[in-house]
This record gives sequence, structure tokens and C-alpha cells, in this order.
Amino acid sequence: MNNKYTYARTCVYNINYHIVWCVKYRRKVLSPEISERLYQLLRAIGEEKGFSVVDCKVGENDHIHCFVSAPPKLSVTAVVKYLKGISGNTLLKEYPELRKQLWNGSYFCESIGSVSEENILKYIERQKHCQL
Repeated sequence: MNNKYTYARTCVYNINYHIVWCVKYRRKVLSPEISERLYQLLRAIGEEKGFSVVDCKVGENDHIHCFVSAPPKLSVTAVVKYLKGISGNTLLKEYPELRKQLWNGSYFCESIGSVSEENILKYIERQKHCQL
């Protein structure tokens, strides 16, 4: 990100999160095809809901790392709810064999300051993923 700040109508911000969530029982169901579709969905969800999915990668076919930039009006809980809920519903419709195996109920989140942003992006990039 060249310009670390986002300029909104009433504020300027740089709020970033590293969010990770897993497949139920850590089952290895995130194949390259499903991962590719998941990346498309997550970016589209971010655009629709007013935040940016800067990067995302699937790790070990059983969990996903997302680097998200969100405005201060959106809580991290709302961001995770959108990402997991909408992507999960869509993937279940498109891949019915995932029923009862998709996302577990928990997630990991950490806020990212401007100093550690580059390190987190490098970490996410090192995750096993399919090529876009």
C-alpha cells in the first residue's frame, strides 16, 4: 500500500486487521478450485460492505488468512461476520459437499499497525495458496 491512509468524508484512517479462521475440525477441504472462488467472494464482499480485503491466502487447505483494511464505523466483529457468513453461504450453495464441514464458529484477529503491516503481508504471502 503506497498511501497508508484512507480519506473518508469525516475522517482519515489506517485501520488494518489480520483475521484467520478455520474449517470445522481442520478438514482439508479448501482445494485450489474452492480457494480461488473464496478469494473472489471475499474481495467482492469487502467492496460491497465498505472495507478492503488487501490480501488473502488459504493455509494447509484448512484455514484462511485475510489482511483487511476497514473504516472506523465497522467493527472487526461485523467484518468477520460478513466474510465468514456470506462466503460460507455462497460456497455451500455452489459446493453442497461442504455441508457440515465449512467454517467453525471462532476466529483469530489482531490489529495491525503501520510498522508491522509489511511483516503481516509477507507472512500471509508465504501461506500455501493457489495462484491467482
